[in-house]
Amino acid sequence: MIVDERINTFISSFDTGLSKELRELEIYAHETDVPIIRPQMQSFMKVLLAMQKPMKILEVGTAIGFSALLMAEYAPEGCQITTIEKYEKRIPLAKENFRKFKREDSITLLEGDAAEILKELDDEFDLIFMDAAKGQYINFLPDIIRLLRTGGILLSDNVLQDGDVIESRFAVRRRDRTIHSRMREYLFELKHNPVFVTDILPVGDGITISVKQDA
Repeated sequence: MIVDERINTFISSFDTGLSKELRELEIYAHETDVPIIRPQMQSFMKVLLAMQKPMKILEVGTAIGFSALLMAEYAPEGCQITTIEKYEKRIPLAKENFRKFKREDSITLLEGDAAEILKELDDEFDLIFMDAAKGQYINFLPDIIRLLRTGGILLSDNVLQDGDVIESRFAVRRRDRTIHSRMREYLFELKHNPVFVTDILPVGDGITISVKQDA
């Protein structure tokens, strides 16, 4: 836990919560061990959508569609969301959830490896939400920069890895060291690349919010 649990509980006590349908999907995700955005991130995303009012959103990492559906609910009417997922077992669930929520016209699911799909996209997005394999964030970044409009926002989730990212690479499990080093590289790039103004926030499991500047 990055932020003291008592503080999180206190803050969460004021939250207005989710719609009945989204809450049911959240419960299903927890019961089936599908990773979805945490309540703190949900609240942050609602505020961000209200502030920016994006009309074109790109999400990297669909899972079963929870965050795409939340964005569709709180984004302006007419907003189009494109989301990418490669895990074959979750794709049918995401499609079914989009159908059940009657969001098939506003959410487009692209199936396959994000590294390949991103290279093929030539659209321009107001908001890009990064929530896929953490070790790939740094590899996705060149195409993310290309696809994000000037003034657009890149929002990245799970960047503090439950606090492990602050540890020495020798203090984390050997199998996690590649992700650990790549996430540190990603955070450094976001903070030092002149194309972005970035802040790192201890929200949920850690997020970054980056605004793309004029070239």
